[in-house]
Parts: sequence; structure tokens; C-alpha cells
Amino acid sequence: MRKIKEIIRLKKAGLSNRQIASSCVVSPSSVFEVLRRAEEMNLDWSAAENLDDEQLEQKLFPERNQVKGTRPELDLEYIHRELRRKGVTLFLLWEEYKKAHPNGYQYSYFCELYQKWRGTLDVSMRQHHKAGEKTMVDFAGQTVPITEPVTGYVWHAHIFVAVLAASNYTFAMATRDESLESWIMGHIYAFEFFGGLTELLIPDNPKVGVTKPCRYEPELNRTYQDLAKHYGIAIVPARPRKPRDKAKGEKAVQLVEYWILARLRNHTFFSLEELNQAIAKLLIELNSKPFQKLEGSRLSMFETLEKPLLKPLPAQRYEFARWKKATVNIDHHVEVEKNYYSVPYRLVKEQVEVRLTASVVEIFHRGKRVTSHARLTGKGKFHTIPEHRPKEHQKYLEWTPARIVRWAGETGPQTAALVKAIIADKPSPEQGYRACLGLIRLGQRYSKERLETACARALVFNTLSYRSVKSILEKGLDRLTREKAPSFEPIRHHNLRGSQYYDGKGQPLC
Repeated sequence: MRKIKEIIRLKKAGLSNRQIASSCVVSPSSVFEVLRRAEEMNLDWSAAENLDDEQLEQKLFPERNQVKGTRPELDLEYIHRELRRKGVTLFLLWEEYKKAHPNGYQYSYFCELYQKWRGTLDVSMRQHHKAGEKTMVDFAGQTVPITEPVTGYVWHAHIFVAVLAASNYTFAMATRDESLESWIMGHIYAFEFFGGLTELLIPDNPKVGVTKPCRYEPELNRTYQDLAKHYGIAIVPARPRKPRDKAKGEKAVQLVEYWILARLRNHTFFSLEELNQAIAKLLIELNSKPFQKLEGSRLSMFETLEKPLLKPLPAQRYEFARWKKATVNIDHHVEVEKNYYSVPYRLVKEQVEVRLTASVVEIFHRGKRVTSHARLTGKGKFHTIPEHRPKEHQKYLEWTPARIVRWAGETGPQTAALVKAIIADKPSPEQGYRACLGLIRLGQRYSKERLETACARALVFNTLSYRSVKSILEKGLDRLTREKAPSFEPIRHHNLRGSQYYDGKGQPLC
């Protein structure tokens, strides 16, 4: 007790025990105990005034000092480290401590000592994250200039950062931008750098990963969900405007900026690969650097505490894929980046989801994959699976070449003739449906009369396509009348030889 002297002084001043307790913010029983012991030892204010608090405590409460000397000191760093293990609590650690030291501190004082020591740590290090539980990811705000060696053009690389919350083991890499593909590839390389997976993935709320930030139900990008499903990891975005939810991630970004990027500020990099090699070297130093207030380093804590609890990586790396929604046209094809892929005819006019990788196009309807195609290069190409085409006897056969021609005939005979020619020009009739629909809709924009004239012009010049008719209408060529080819008088000049100069075989006569 550090208020013994004040209690004795206030008693000398004539205050009651209850008044003294209120002034010193202690219990009345504590005041009574101090005054009782002082009276037994004939220790009044004149004698106590010359002693300090430590001496007074030793004189009045010698048993406390005796007990203190026999109690073992707590290994607070060990307690802090063990609390990061799954299922470990302060009470469990106290029970183990008491078994080893029966005369040790009681649970309340045990917790008090740890909490006081914990308060001396940085905010990010105070948090208790269980080993193997969380990976935090973010882009750093700072960028690094890259100079193109040939042109001298300078662009800025972005820095992706990931950290394991329990061990603070950190990963960083440079990306070309903050696009969805760079975001996904950053995760893939981070997982491979760690050599395993945690249970949870904690991102900020970047637009590439979280399409609709929300405190309670954030909506994730479909590709990001696809990544999580492949690796068997759950994505839990931090709450908007709650930086403490990802304090370890924020701290890791700061460390990367002043430990790695600041050291590279005077270097000139000519490629992204060169920059990533430099980052990788400094990353080893960062993770091997000893903690200032704890024993060990990020690397040692990762190897002993977190690595054994990481889930294994899947056999194959995730292949980046984009998702988009599309509606099946009446030609039972969907358009994906200017190319066309068939689906079963029963899905005409239905909305489907398209998963697009570098080599494959997969099409889903209500979560079920209905078909897949090898991805086409270029533009305007069709990939049709024969089984997707309708059979003539099937009841759901709604669109036929004859029906398309009849529909075009409502505009005029020239439009019908052009539609018939377009369908006949395709490997399968359905491939011409899309162009025919576009052709007929031009009549709604330019009038049926103009469309009919434009189709007639296209037939004359044998330009049998939707684009040709559209160009004729946009340039107003349908309004021009066909003109006869102009006739020219022969040029007569004394320097020009006439036909009489040559014989019948084209040889000069002289």
C-alpha cells in the first residue's frame, strides 16, 4: 500500500476513518488495519513523517515483503505468445502457473500484471489473434516508379501486402496496377509464400474485391468469391471506417513502406521483375529482424507458432477468371468479348453467368454449368456445339430461317432478300439470326423505307452484311440515285502516239 503515510497524517489531523478512506480512495477496513498496526508499534505521525512509503510498508506489513520475495516472476512474453494459440486462455495459463508454483500469484493479480505489461506494447501487437486464423491483405498507398528502358516512359507500380495476424509474418510484391487481376494474383503469391492457408481472409473494402461495402452484409466480387472457394478460405471484409479491425494489416503496410520502399527510393527500376527481386531481398531482412519488445522475430514466430497450423494449399493454383452476366440470344449463342458461344436451345432468352479464363469459357445457369468452350481469339467468331442446335420436330423450336425471312418481309422484299442471303452465307442458319435481328431493328431508327432502299443497294453491290447496311444508312447513301458511269473524250496531243503506232501484236511499227 502506497498511501500509508497519508493515512497516518490525516488521522493526526483529526479525520474519522471513513473520511480518511474517502480522501485516500481506499476501503475503511484498510484504513483501520493501517492505524491498528501503527498503534501496536507506537508509530505516530512524528515517527512516520521521516520514513518513505516503502519503509513504512516494510515496517507495518513485513509478511507481504516476505511473500513477495518467494513468488516467482512471470514470463509475460511467454504468456503473450501462448495466448495466440487456439483455445489458450489466461485462466488456463494461470492454472499451469499455479501447478508449477503453488505459492504464486492469485488469478486476479496474475491478470493485472499481464494487462499492465501488455499496455506497454504497440496497439497492433496487443491484439490477440489465434495462430492459423487470419490473413490480412491490402494495397499500400505508396507506389514505386518504373522506367521503360527503350522509351523512357515512367509508370508507377503498386504494392500488395499480406500479413499473418498471429505471427506478423509479412509478404509484399509489386503489381502493375490495382486491377482485379493484380489483386487476385497478389493473394495467390501470398498464399504460396506462406506455404499454407489460414481460416479467414481479412481485406479492406477495395472496389476490386468488395462490390458493395456494408458493415453487416458486404457483397463480394464474384471472382474474389471464386478464389475463396478454390482455396477453402472465408473472406470477412473489415467494417467500413474501422481501421482497428485490420490493425495488423495497417501496421504491415507501414513497415513495408518505411523498411522496404524507403530503402529503394533512390533506385531506378526498369521492370516489374527487377523491383520484385529487390523487394524479396528486403522482405527476408524484415521478417528476420528481432522484435523490439518481444523475443524472436516474425520468421521465428511464424515457424514455431503459425506454420504448423496453416491449412495445406490445393494441388493446383487458382486460374484467374472473370465473371459476367449475359442473355441468350434467339440464335442460342451468348456474346463474350465480341465472340459467340452456343448453349442448349432451351435457354433462349434466359440470363446466364459466364466464367471466362485465359483458355476456357464456361457458362452457368442458376449455378449449374451447362456447357464450356475453348476460348476464341479475334472478333466475330462462332463456336457452336451441334447438340445445342434445335431439332425440327422439337416443340420448343420457335425461330426458323423461314420465320426470320417472313418477319423481314414486313419491311419489304429487298430486306427479305438480304436476310435470306445472310442466312444462306453462314455455316449454320442460327449464326445469321443475330445480324438479321440487327438489320430489322435499323428500320425502327431510320424508317422502313430507308432500310428497304439500303438493302437494295447492298444487294446490288453484293455487300451482304448488317454492317454494310448500317454504313449505307449512316452515310445517307440510300438517298443517292444510281448514276451512269461518266464518259470521257479521248485526249489528243502531238506527243501522244495513237493505236496506229502499234501492230496487232502490240509491237511498234518502227
